[in-house]
Amino acid sequence: MLIQVKIAVKIPFTLIFPKCNNYIYPMILVTGGTGLVGAHLLYELARAGEKIRAIHRENSDLNKVLEVFSFYSEAEEAKKLFHQIEWNVADLNNIPQLTEVFVDVQQVYHSAALVSFDPADEKELRKVNIEGTANIVNLCISCRVHKLCFVSSIAALGNITNADKIDETGKWNPEGKHNHYAISKYGAEIEVWRGTQEGVNAIIVNPGVIIGAGFWNSGSGKIFKKIDSGLSYYFPKVTGFVGVQDVVKSMIILMNSEKVNEQYVLVSENISFKQVFEWAANALNKTKPKRKLQKWMIALGWFFQKIGSIFGRKRSITYETINSLHEESYYDNSKITQEMNYQFEPMESVVKRTTGNYKN
Repeated sequence: MLIQVKIAVKIPFTLIFPKCNNYIYPMILVTGGTGLVGAHLLYELARAGEKIRAIHRENSDLNKVLEVFSFYSEAEEAKKLFHQIEWNVADLNNIPQLTEVFVDVQQVYHSAALVSFDPADEKELRKVNIEGTANIVNLCISCRVHKLCFVSSIAALGNITNADKIDETGKWNPEGKHNHYAISKYGAEIEVWRGTQEGVNAIIVNPGVIIGAGFWNSGSGKIFKKIDSGLSYYFPKVTGFVGVQDVVKSMIILMNSEKVNEQYVLVSENISFKQVFEWAANALNKTKPKRKLQKWMIALGWFFQKIGSIFGRKRSITYETINSLHEESYYDNSKITQEMNYQFEPMESVVKRTTGNYKN
């Protein structure tokens, strides 16, 4: 079935809004600051003494950001760094709010996104990830922002025919079996590339599965919680993994370089989830998961979740998940390692350190 990515309608912001950059107090704007990547990015920028503005939703918990800071600094220093940030309530689809936070902004790190694999969230994924990114790009154009960094995902990368590893040159197959999250991230990338044609200097990064401290109830953070509670099953999926600190350091290096309108895969190693589970179990002194999750088990879970969705329950398993949890996908990080001479931290070290943060 042909899957189409709808591109958000371009709005002539320069005709609607006045010039919003005088650079009296040049700032860095960060979206998604209350997420795993955003919180670690804010820590690195604050530690470097940058003038930072971060946006968050009205109901978001800023204490999670402070918790991340406390993993790497003493309590008082963490609070000091946290209070260096100018926090503003803004929604990616609220243009007046966004326009206000773009005043005096020279650089934008756009890491905000909705992550969901529930087919029921398709419209919201498009609204937040594609339309929200289009709004950011349009304001970068209107406000003459110097440079934009967009955090995408390896899920948005196309496959390469007859190649062992996937890199930045792969072509997206619109007829492929993509989940709605991947489609929305690819659509967001299209918006960024559209912006580059209209004068925006941009960098796109495609991280693998990101491992890092904090946010233990969502994303990869749940791995440590499940291992700690006695996870007995594993799935054999192999994919690209990367530490969150490598992600944010790469972003900062690329933003402060002369590189523009380029895309980079951010993956430290291609390893199995089973290996990550075992490293975490060893560090937590827990029993390693020994039972392989068979396809029929995943299919059964999909069936019951599909029934549950009739009653409004969220789904984490889709039809595509049945096969994907047994697939092996390998990613090539040579572009950033060669062009920027960047060396990634080994994943065993990342997992051990993150496990230590979890225990503390």
